[in-house]
Amino acid sequence: MLRRVYLDNSATTQVAPEVLEAMMPFLTENFGNPSSIHHFGQIARSAVDKARHQVAEILNARPNEIIFTSGGTESNNLAIRGLIQELIRKEPDVRPHIITSVIEHPAVKMVCEDLEKSGCDVTFLPCHEDGVVRFEDVVAAMTDRTVLISIMTANNEIGTLQPVAEIGTFVRSLRNDGRKIYFHTDAVQAIGKIKVDVEEIGCDLLSLSAHKIHAPKGVGALFVRRGTRLHPQNIGGKQERGIRGGTDAVPQIVGLGKAAEMAGEKMHEDAERLRQMRDRFETAVFEMIPDTHLNGSRDRRVPNISNISFGSVEGEGLLINLDMQGIAVSTGSACSSGSLEPSPIIRALGREDQLARGAIRFSFGRYNGDEDVEHTLAILPRAVETLRSLAPPKR
Repeated sequence: MLRRVYLDNSATTQVAPEVLEAMMPFLTENFGNPSSIHHFGQIARSAVDKARHQVAEILNARPNEIIFTSGGTESNNLAIRGLIQELIRKEPDVRPHIITSVIEHPAVKMVCEDLEKSGCDVTFLPCHEDGVVRFEDVVAAMTDRTVLISIMTANNEIGTLQPVAEIGTFVRSLRNDGRKIYFHTDAVQAIGKIKVDVEEIGCDLLSLSAHKIHAPKGVGALFVRRGTRLHPQNIGGKQERGIRGGTDAVPQIVGLGKAAEMAGEKMHEDAERLRQMRDRFETAVFEMIPDTHLNGSRDRRVPNISNISFGSVEGEGLLINLDMQGIAVSTGSACSSGSLEPSPIIRALGREDQLARGAIRFSFGRYNGDEDVEHTLAILPRAVETLRSLAPPKR
């Protein structure tokens, strides 16, 4: 029987058994609508409130600062579009300026591009060859019309950590001087991997997604600092304090709450084990396979992501070859799969197209073990060698 190894945990994670166990009663006997005032509804309401506290706890936030959404994409849309629309509603003659980066997830980048078409000014900051946006570039991009800075906490393809705490301190200092400016960070890939504290970061808005931390797909959350006003994007109910209408997805929300609780308890243990696993894997790959290149910073990144370019290899071909042998990896963001273009994140590092096309993301998770690393290392070198032997000679 073909042995399967899952090394695509940045795309999605296996639902933890404890999370599924917590969800099951709300898929069966506790089926009430949390907006109902009777007994069944109040059981569901209590479960949603508990999950709100659990998510707030991992972020060092207040429970009433947590808005449940359908996932990271909706959280990003609500944060960015909701903030800008609210500001325009109050000051329709002002042309807002947004600062973001070229390495943001499409759920941020495409929203900013859409707002640009609608009349906003947007600055897309570059990253350096280590995959990190420089704080001084953020400062240099400021104008007197800048109202929002949106920089991710950890990159989804290469795992690099961005200077979010410095940006948050900067934004707070400006607001103390009377500037109306806000800071949003997409922390989807950081939650459960590193400490994420909204007070230490100083952000006004923070997005997270359940299915990256061993909870189900279809649910996420947005931290909205008290006093930050957003124009609702889902209209049709008073749920989530009127910011996000729609019946609460109780089982998924309960799952997110339990996963957040577990992530807080297991984070340090998981992070150290994943870091050791990743580093052992990378050391072996660079020793066994020539013409390999690490994408992004070696040190400033989350502990579970390794993005490697294999020279003279098409990443898509290597992905398919490995999948046929039971190993699941990716060539980049799951939201961009199917694209024939080299990853824009890898190209932003300054990689030439050939190396960008040969990039593979290996992302380790809680349920990976040393045997998964050894099995992958037994297959990967031969797969690369086979594809290189089939490639046309360089001119």
